[in-house]
Amino acid sequence: MIYAGIDVAKNKHDCFITNSNGEVLFKTFTILNNRDGFNDLFHKISSVTEDLTKVKVGLEATGHYSYNLLGYLIDKGLTTYVINPLHTSLYRKSLSLRQTKTDKVDARTIVSMIMSDVNLKSYSDTSYHNEELKSLTRYRFDKVKERAKLKTSVSRLVTILFPELEKLVPTLHISSVYALLAEFPSAAAVSSAHLTRLSNLLETASKGHYSKHTAILFREAARNSIGSNMPAKSLELKHTIKLIQELNSEIDEIEAEIKSIMDEINSPILSIPGINYRMGAMIIAEIGDIERFDSPDKILAYSGLSPSIYQSGQLDGAYSHMEKRGSRYLRYALFNATKFVCHWDPTFQEYLVKKRSEGKHYNVAISHAAKKLVRVIYHLQKTGQLYIKAV
Repeated sequence: MIYAGIDVAKNKHDCFITNSNGEVLFKTFTILNNRDGFNDLFHKISSVTEDLTKVKVGLEATGHYSYNLLGYLIDKGLTTYVINPLHTSLYRKSLSLRQTKTDKVDARTIVSMIMSDVNLKSYSDTSYHNEELKSLTRYRFDKVKERAKLKTSVSRLVTILFPELEKLVPTLHISSVYALLAEFPSAAAVSSAHLTRLSNLLETASKGHYSKHTAILFREAARNSIGSNMPAKSLELKHTIKLIQELNSEIDEIEAEIKSIMDEINSPILSIPGINYRMGAMIIAEIGDIERFDSPDKILAYSGLSPSIYQSGQLDGAYSHMEKRGSRYLRYALFNATKFVCHWDPTFQEYLVKKRSEGKHYNVAISHAAKKLVRVIYHLQKTGQLYIKAV
């Protein structure tokens, strides 16, 4: 067997190639992060073997820096392993007590890990192309987070400009209220608005839900408002609402792409009550190729939902906390999906009630239910079976 270890960086990669006999075929060398560099690496590998099935290549999961190289290696038909940097760091420390960490050492460490077969799974073509779904779900996650911050700003500005409005509507964050504030961004502006214009605007934006009576109610509240008349804050409110509307459009476009991919995948986890295509897509994208995991516990560890363990002599960590390592996106998706599953599925609902009756905090009980959900997801993904809801 031929083993190649690659320490990935932004502009260059350090590589080390050896064989199963421990013979160094190429001492640590550096390739540039471009086509010529990739070809140089492949040429060196090809020069020591004609059978590419006997080659194993390992590199650290360094996000976008390793993505292009990973795609190149897979397209060339090389068996490639993507290793968690934390795993590499712990393995390197296990080999020596010295605090030694260089790119050249890391390349050799990666080779040692592949050779020792420390329960690694090769990166499949399915995993590589799954990155598109992962990119979309993470992009949506960031956009939704950005929108949430802007909504908080809207609430803050309305409290200053027209505080009475919040008590007149179910929520500030509906299209009719945004339409109102976009044109009349203060109590002073609403109070001086022409009633016909105000009525038509609200009726159109609310699709007939708000009538002339509501317009009169809003205007009367505005005329008696304690809100400040601050043009600078009004301008900020208008711009913030515009940004939210633009984000809504972007999020809708992202979700349409996610749904298109999910329709093709047709994953059985969507048969679980409470998991929609958005949250399901995030779970599938973050887990990737299910064959990488030997058991549900490995997925729990990868998501950081497994409890940390501390035991030394007679001291035993009885109150263990979640490790919170690994994919924070997967942890977020599983935790939030579990809340909906516990609401819509009687089996999970009963399990949550049981944990709560044992005196566990709601979030702790949800984390237990999340572990149960992971076991279900693992089984469905492995077998392709649909979830059967208890009657």
